[in-house]
Amino acid sequence: MQLAQLYWTETEGWQTLSPAPSTRAPDLVLYFAAPRVLDIAERFVELRQQWPTAPLIGCTTGGEIIGDEVLDGSIVATAFWFAATTISIVATTLEGGDRAVGARLAADLPADGLKLAFVLSDGTHVNGTELVLGMRERLAADVVITGGLAGDGADFGTTKVGYNAAPIPGQVVVIGFAGAAFRLGHGSYGGWTPFGPERRITRAAGSVLHELDGQPALDLYKTYLGDAAAQLPGSALFFPLSVTVPGGRSLTRTIVGIDEAAKSMTFAGDIPHGATARLMRATADRLIDGAVKAADQVAVEADGETLALMVSCIGRKLTLGQRSAEEVEEAGRVLGPQNRRIGFYSYGELSPHEFGGFCELHNQTMTITVIGEVAA
Repeated sequence: MQLAQLYWTETEGWQTLSPAPSTRAPDLVLYFAAPRVLDIAERFVELRQQWPTAPLIGCTTGGEIIGDEVLDGSIVATAFWFAATTISIVATTLEGGDRAVGARLAADLPADGLKLAFVLSDGTHVNGTELVLGMRERLAADVVITGGLAGDGADFGTTKVGYNAAPIPGQVVVIGFAGAAFRLGHGSYGGWTPFGPERRITRAAGSVLHELDGQPALDLYKTYLGDAAAQLPGSALFFPLSVTVPGGRSLTRTIVGIDEAAKSMTFAGDIPHGATARLMRATADRLIDGAVKAADQVAVEADGETLALMVSCIGRKLTLGQRSAEEVEEAGRVLGPQNRRIGFYSYGELSPHEFGGFCELHNQTMTITVIGEVAA
């Protein structure tokens, strides 16, 4: 596998981190971009002109990652040249139910030798839990699913995903990687600490939480936020919920919307009725340590360069502030000098669970997928 990387910022324009290693068209170009930048049509046209015939896939973000840098208001891109890996790409709109969408995407991926399905989805009009469940129902058990939900800064407005055209709302794209030479590893970790009493989820429907311990969920949540309640839903990024489902498995969930009239909260994934929930908070040091633990979970034996696809949560970025780059730097130190990095800050991360082994929607994690090849 060979790579070329570049980025665009308003002050520097287009900059090349590593030039194209081949005169042939790349097998894939992956990009992540700030929403307001991609609203300028000229930027997408310029990116397309870099590699006119290559498959071009990307999404909007809450912040962009390239190398050891965390950027805002930029475009970051990586082009891939594979020696013996087959790429397949499927795309659809979020119509007909999220689980059905996931099943449809998975069914359209060629099954022969498939090892990784990397997902980029609209981040504000999807139940990520249902999307993943639909994919898991149709894919072989040994196929790894990772990826993330597109972002819109901290605004939770419009998120977009693109495939060979300017990104649009309501789209999902899946990239399949197949072949005996393809190698991958993955890791995911949070770093948040629960606090306050444990509450029973007494009424919930899908991704909407109505009641905790029989009380209106939004009212109870606001009592813990204090003055920060006035900044909801944005301030909720600093106080996610730890949801423990029967059997003891814990998931982290972040609010993406509130309904003042119904006194309910909407999350990026399912909130299971009967589970328990606690508020969470974190320090910068714990989040950075969490990124290191995610990198520690990755194990890849590949020849030459590898690439880490890093999907971290917008809530982590807001909490880390000016220290955001530290979680990328420290994870990179663990991944080693042969590893390059690209990624984005998301509204939800898709990765196999740390303990369960199967893919789920996560919030507030650093999720890392490392890919490479071995010689034939």
